[in-house]
Amino acid sequence: MDWLMGKSKTKPNGKKPPTEEKKHYLESEYTKVRVVDFDLKELVVLPREIDLNEWLASSTTTFFNLINLQYSTISEFCTGETCQAMTACNTIYYWYDEKGKKTKCTAPQYVDFVMSLVQKLVTDEDIFPTKYGKEFPNSFESLVKKICRYLFHVLAHIYWAHFKETVALDLQGHLNTLYAHFIVFIREFNLVDPKETSIMDDLSEILCTPSPTAQNHVTER
Repeated sequence: MDWLMGKSKTKPNGKKPPTEEKKHYLESEYTKVRVVDFDLKELVVLPREIDLNEWLASSTTTFFNLINLQYSTISEFCTGETCQAMTACNTIYYWYDEKGKKTKCTAPQYVDFVMSLVQKLVTDEDIFPTKYGKEFPNSFESLVKKICRYLFHVLAHIYWAHFKETVALDLQGHLNTLYAHFIVFIREFNLVDPKETSIMDDLSEILCTPSPTAQNHVTER
């Protein structure tokens, strides 16, 4: 991941300052690439006459599938050797099992834990009911928040460790749009603590603002 490392200049006393990470995904040539160019908030607001939990369930399941698919495009590059820890910016994510045991694992192991857990939850009829008349459990909102927090970790890792491969595959537009859509969604319903997502605030600020081209997409004369 040498492409992610910024160059360090030697100070007069001969000591090198701490190496700063260069976030290539913030460069305008990449952030301007998106699949859609309209206000994503229109897609996440709760529709009239739709139950909040139904909307959260549907949206969360959709994001799980899309983020899982996005990760699959670079999964061959995310190995135990290239990604020995689940990192994003200056953060290392540890996995906590059902008993609360903290485990440091490789990024592919962490993502596998995330996707397996979320798959189990969204297909559990007692948690994500699909049959008419069946109510959502009292723990539903907290579980949705847990899912969204984990999905954010996956997106952050893709940007931090695998943006180069994403660009090589010409999928940065899809990644940018998916990320912005997801961030707008979790903000709309307060699903993830802002402190959790703050490591990507610089990118969120850029991508969650409607693209300038949206204003010029249709010109009336």
